[in-house]
Amino acid sequence: MTREEKSQVIKDLTGKLTDNNIIYLADISGLNAMDTSNLRRACFKANVNLAVVKNSLLSKAMENSDKDFGELPTTLKGNTSIMVSETGNAPAKVIKAFRKGKDKPILKGAYIEEAIYVGDDQLNTLVNIKSKEEVIGDIIGLLQSPAKNVISALKSGGSNLSGILKTLSEK
Repeated sequence: MTREEKSQVIKDLTGKLTDNNIIYLADISGLNAMDTSNLRRACFKANVNLAVVKNSLLSKAMENSDKDFGELPTTLKGNTSIMVSETGNAPAKVIKAFRKGKDKPILKGAYIEEAIYVGDDQLNTLVNIKSKEEVIGDIIGLLQSPAKNVISALKSGGSNLSGILKTLSEK
């Protein structure tokens, strides 16, 4: 690879790191061609972009990026694949679902909305992260609950009150 090609790859990776807030690093080495193809297919269905990258180029792209990746550059050993998504837990769900019966892919680390997770032991934590839409839905549900209770109490209370008044007027 020529120096110009390397600088272009670094520039592209830097742009990808800057434009996305959800970045996973995984090790998919040891997967045969069929498993790799199946993993790519699963990533495509989950709207996750998977690309194999060279560690030195990714490290330079992380340095050039305006984000603080903390300990993530220390995980850049061996084979590394970068997984980019719009949903915080989508890559973790793909990895967990794909690993049933296998030991790969291994999660090296993740950068999610300025939070850094390092190590494969963080996979279950990342799977349980709620997406932005799920959190908004939960908040809306919580906000609607008291209002629904008040409205139903007023409706039932109004019919009780009118029944009492009607009975009293008849007497």
